[in-house]
Amino acid sequence: MRKNGKETIREKKVSRRTLLKGAALGAAAAALPAADAKASVWEAFFQKHFQEMNARDLEKILSRLEQEYAGKYGKEIKVTAKEPLPGVLFGYGLDISRCIGCRRCVYACVEENNQSREPQIHWITVLRFKKGDKWVNDLENADKYYNPDKVPEPGHFYMPTQCQQCENPPCVKACPTKATWSEDDGIVVVDYNWCIGCRYCMAACPYGARHFNWTKPGLPVEDINTETHYLGNRPRYTGVVEKCTFCIQRTRNEPGQYPACVEICPVGARKFGNLLDPESEIRYCIENKRIFRLKEDLNTHPKFFYFFAT
Repeated sequence: MRKNGKETIREKKVSRRTLLKGAALGAAAAALPAADAKASVWEAFFQKHFQEMNARDLEKILSRLEQEYAGKYGKEIKVTAKEPLPGVLFGYGLDISRCIGCRRCVYACVEENNQSREPQIHWITVLRFKKGDKWVNDLENADKYYNPDKVPEPGHFYMPTQCQQCENPPCVKACPTKATWSEDDGIVVVDYNWCIGCRYCMAACPYGARHFNWTKPGLPVEDINTETHYLGNRPRYTGVVEKCTFCIQRTRNEPGQYPACVEICPVGARKFGNLLDPESEIRYCIENKRIFRLKEDLNTHPKFFYFFAT
């Protein structure tokens, strides 16, 4: 409108969450048929927080996402939202004395969890150290990009890192929209439809375990894992953060499966199981090995345990 011959603009308060989420939804709508796009965008825009949804809400959202992915990728992608199993608290163990630095775990994770191929996003990073180095205090300067003809290399050892699934996760506290939280089975999850891409969680994570999609994830259609979980390996959007979820789409199955990285390890360096089960392998490792956790002084209480078995 005009006042005293000058045009004035009525200011509207638009939150960062509204602005960024709206942009992401607009991009997602481009993949849908024109007749369905408008309705789908508005449904996504007014979507409840995952923890506030009832069964009917969740069913509609999963159906909408499956339609969205079918339109975008031209193939059927199943999206589930299996709840935590009762009496289960997941824990992870890694035997540093066995790890040979082959990185098979890295690429098994990429395939299972629909990570971007170009640009590359890896939820697991394998660090290389020289034997005798004071490596515990220098994780940030470890060699991540080694490329020898053969592994393991004489005079070196390797330590894979990934999300530590903390009991006291600083990333959760940092998130302004509550798009990330810890589930009852101990898995710290991310809702990609609520993430606004502020990256506060990345800054808060002391383990460098969270990764940001700066551009459209490069996920070839023929490589897509079609069995996905809403809080895990479903295809991501530009401008959201992602991380390891202990292969939630596998480990919440009955009678339960191992994460892809555990299954692929050729030397059995990776252990996984229920911390509440006294007969589980992970409990045996904790009770019988000399274990340690990364950056214990920060009181994040990771559920990821390292040890030397040999």
